[in-house]
Amino acid sequence: MKKIILSTLIITALFSCKKESQKTENTTTDSLSVPKNTAAETTAYIPKELSPENVGQHLAKNNDTLYVTNFFATWCGPCMKEIPSFKNKMEELKGKPVKFTFVNLDEKSDWDGAVKNFVVENNLGGSVILLDGQKLDPTFFSRNFKQWDGGSIPFTFMRKGDKTDEYLGMMTEDVLNSKIDSFLK
Repeated sequence: MKKIILSTLIITALFSCKKESQKTENTTTDSLSVPKNTAAETTAYIPKELSPENVGQHLAKNNDTLYVTNFFATWCGPCMKEIPSFKNKMEELKGKPVKFTFVNLDEKSDWDGAVKNFVVENNLGGSVILLDGQKLDPTFFSRNFKQWDGGSIPFTFMRKGDKTDEYLGMMTEDVLNSKIDSFLK
């Protein structure tokens, strides 16, 4: 009896999979069922993985540009709440010597799913860096930051020349504006 039930389940599963693949084949040939932004999404998703050493080099840039680096993850509610403020400021300061970078700390297995969707939806492909947390050693934090030990996010680091600022937690738009304005005076 168990063999009959098991055989029936396997046949049903195989039949269902075959039906799904037939549906997929039929819909891909129908131009109306292809999502409109397929080409734009693939070209918009361009984040690259950087090693902890390369991220450290980015954080240490010392020139007349203001570098605003935000560490976030797509599963972090406060991180997602502050992104619109950063996007507004990016738009406002377009053409000015200010560079926004978002360092993603999601699991590597989420890079092609949740992270890609986030980047495409927010049009941030050129501003996101992927950092594999498995490659971080405890000295990464002490070498690059005075306050942050990597224990929580969001975290924002700003640098212009020798002046730096660290902010742990969700940044409101007013706080972001105030901090950036203090660097641009």
